[in-house]
Amino acid sequence: MGYFNDPAAAKDLTQETFIAVWKNLSTFRQQSKLSTWIFRIATNICLRAIEKSKRYQAVDLPLEIPDVVAESPDEQLTFLYKCIAELNEADRIIISLVLEDLPQAEIADIVGLSHGNIRIKIHRIKEKLALKFKKYGQFQ
Repeated sequence: MGYFNDPAAAKDLTQETFIAVWKNLSTFRQQSKLSTWIFRIATNICLRAIEKSKRYQAVDLPLEIPDVVAESPDEQLTFLYKCIAELNEADRIIISLVLEDLPQAEIADIVGLSHGNIRIKIHRIKEKLALKFKKYGQFQ
């Protein structure tokens, strides 16, 4: 959901990821954790899907942030994903991995940045999201 604010697309990409994992399991060299390898595959599949959608979309309409305070946890989660969708591509990838509870060192391996750089980026992304939430009254 961090890549596409569309549950159907997210399910399709998840399925595509596990098909790719199944087909390529014999190529796994055990130089990293299996979960890191799977997340890398998922990230690549999502990035390819984003590139493909950009080629076929004539106009990319911005998501509108609601003006009302979300009442339920589901509304807050939907709002969070809308805010994440507004981030740049690299930030969306990083925060999506954070939301999957991956350790920062593993995120650094997946994204190809240093652990220290990831720590700073995560902090800045959280600040951006917190500002959006405060601006629209989503949390105090």
